[in-house]
Amino acid sequence: MQKLKSDRVARNIAILIILVANIGCDQISKNVIRKHVGFYETISVIENYVTITYVENTGAFLSIGSTLPQSVKILVLSVIPLIALFFGIAYILLKRNLTLMSALALSFAIGGGIGNIYDRLVHGSVTDFLHINFGFFQTGIFNMADVSIMTGMFIFLIQSYNRQLKRFL
Repeated sequence: MQKLKSDRVARNIAILIILVANIGCDQISKNVIRKHVGFYETISVIENYVTITYVENTGAFLSIGSTLPQSVKILVLSVIPLIALFFGIAYILLKRNLTLMSALALSFAIGGGIGNIYDRLVHGSVTDFLHINFGFFQTGIFNMADVSIMTGMFIFLIQSYNRQLKRFL
């Protein structure tokens, strides 16, 4: 019984470290951009395939919701997601039979979500700065929190695919 409890404590500490690391990487990168890159300035990182362009996004993914009234925007883009993220944290810390991969995926997604909500609440907008353009494939301008969220979703996708594959074998 004691070993199970110490394993759970170690797992929860690892989850919190992953959350903090995701939030920290996101916030550090955004602060560097705010301090050292001009607004709408574009810096080529890998020719024109990967660039840094500093923008502030007052909406969500691809600026969705940026034209909403301020009170609705705060509720829809900050308050409701913040409540969902707190429930997500409680879920991964308290759920006993959650797989390690699911906990990892949720930790990445929640860490990224917290990073973006922090920006919205503290700065009034989310700092975005990364852009990828391979001609046939191009992204909107995004940040490290978005990378964390997408990494979490990718882990979930792989885990779900593996579960489905095991059912058929």
